[in-house]
Amino acid sequence: MDFLPVNKEDMAKRGWEQLDFIYITGDAYVDHPSFGCAIISRVLESHGYKVGIIAQPDWKSDEDFKRLGVPRLAFLVTGGNIDSMVNHYSVAKKRRSRDFYSPGGEMGLRPDRATIVYCQKLRQLFKDTPIMIGGLEASLRRLSHYDYWDNRVRRSILLDSQADLLMYGMGEHQIVEIADALDSGLDIHDITYIKGTVYKTKTLDRIYDEYITLPSYKEVSADKLAYAKGFLTQYQNSDAITAKMLVEPYNDCFVVQNTPSLPIERAEFDRAYSLPYMRDFHPMYKDKGGIPAIEEVKFSIISNRGCYGNCNFCALAFHQGRVISSRSHKSILIEAEKIINDPDFKGYIHDVGGPTANFRNPACDKQLTKGACRDRQCLFPTPCKNLKVDHTDYLQLLRKLRDLPRVKKVFVRSGIRYDYLIYDNDTTFFRELCEHHISGQLKVAPEHISPRVLAKMGKPGRDVYDRFVKKYYEINKKLGKNQFLVPYLMSSHPGSDLKAAVELAEYLRDIGYMPEQVQDFYPTPGTLSTCMFYTEIDPRTMEKVYVPKNPHEKAMQRALMQYRNPKNYDLVEEALKKAGRTDLIGFDKHCLIKPRKNIGQNNFKKNKPDAKPKKKKTIRNIHKKKV
Repeated sequence: MDFLPVNKEDMAKRGWEQLDFIYITGDAYVDHPSFGCAIISRVLESHGYKVGIIAQPDWKSDEDFKRLGVPRLAFLVTGGNIDSMVNHYSVAKKRRSRDFYSPGGEMGLRPDRATIVYCQKLRQLFKDTPIMIGGLEASLRRLSHYDYWDNRVRRSILLDSQADLLMYGMGEHQIVEIADALDSGLDIHDITYIKGTVYKTKTLDRIYDEYITLPSYKEVSADKLAYAKGFLTQYQNSDAITAKMLVEPYNDCFVVQNTPSLPIERAEFDRAYSLPYMRDFHPMYKDKGGIPAIEEVKFSIISNRGCYGNCNFCALAFHQGRVISSRSHKSILIEAEKIINDPDFKGYIHDVGGPTANFRNPACDKQLTKGACRDRQCLFPTPCKNLKVDHTDYLQLLRKLRDLPRVKKVFVRSGIRYDYLIYDNDTTFFRELCEHHISGQLKVAPEHISPRVLAKMGKPGRDVYDRFVKKYYEINKKLGKNQFLVPYLMSSHPGSDLKAAVELAEYLRDIGYMPEQVQDFYPTPGTLSTCMFYTEIDPRTMEKVYVPKNPHEKAMQRALMQYRNPKNYDLVEEALKKAGRTDLIGFDKHCLIKPRKNIGQNNFKKNKPDAKPKKKKTIRNIHKKKV
């Protein structure tokens, strides 16, 4: 067992003169099943194909791209585990200082829009060799899309990259079908029939299935209403069973999206994760400090895919789909044994989950044969009557893992969906979660508390979160544990005006918590919230939506969430005045800040200059007050 070839010397050791596929990735080479490059390359290898890896090539020269020669079948290109623009820039469009997917966290080892840059270089050097793109960057940009960094609608990445074929979603099915087709002698331009792919064509003569024609790129790039309508059609056709083919017209061609690939079956899922991964970064990075991204996932286990939680600001449903697939207990326990036998294992499995940890099965039996509902959601605004709420299988899995020799603790860190948890009338899982699977605090994501903002987020009402908080502390009290909740909250989401931001600040005041970091809404491709951000229209209703876009207003919304920070005083005061909430400036306990002339004594009681400063609120004060 070894890493796949990264140079000619590695190929020679295997007796290979030519590779079938050369995989180019914007990430460093990490052979672990948490990395898409590792899964796709190992799946191809398991089907008898010879695969080599070119990780983070120098796009300013030709040599790295020529390192492994010309592949017999095709180049495979991905920007990496996350979109290269998200990887490089904060929501304020400031350059990040670290790249966790690069050696030593060094920034600048991949270009902006990595998929496009790599493909254009390949097309220049290897004019006749097929190029296929995939991964998150390609998947979420498969059709025309609003690009936050350019602040305009960009074309399908298939056109801008000059690639021949695009794979979207999770690619194990598509890659094998395409590889076999190419190996049989089929031309890449004739591979137009595989689910989960997007191709370009001059005519629609070879489309025999029913399809929907989207507004043209010219229309959606000029008209926000057309963009909203086009996005809604994409959004409603993202389920493998119910979706129809989509055709997007351009001036000189059509971009055709085939229907999504079917969710991976359990046996396939197990097989993909049983392949001979090295479970670490390539040794060539050792002297450079390794790859930071491996640190958290090396001792974590992926147990499921897909998410029917379907938050509007999250692209997971657009990429992985809403139908849950999960691995067998046997497969997960075998992986756990590999983790335990790692020399660096200290007794702690860091996580067992996926997009949502406590989803192990489809939302309802209907999804298996009829797909996810086109116009209804499973949990929002209230749980569907067909929703199956059951933590039994996940609980049994966690019990088996924590009973393994040398395992001290099994943590659950990948998002617990608190509403699904509180809907379970059997509290056994909730109790054991608190007793065995968290350490001091549990992070959950209510995101906001304003009803109108939550409605645009696709999140449940505050009452559901309050029920969860109450139950959490009741269980911990019975267990004799002093454990706390850390709520993730978001500012400046579509629908959030200053009044909603003040409501959130009042909530933080009431629970005695000031977050150390505040996350602004980040408009990334493929989400319904991004469509609202760009168009200021809710595509589901075509109604206007208030969208905070002005940087100063966004700064005020952030400051309100950290109103106790003296550095934020001016912004908080301005926000309260603009929102008509000057009642929150004063000395009463309900006030957020004191009047300006008392700034210097901001932490002191009125008329008591000799009083001691109030004790600073810490994480241990969260939710101590009545919710």
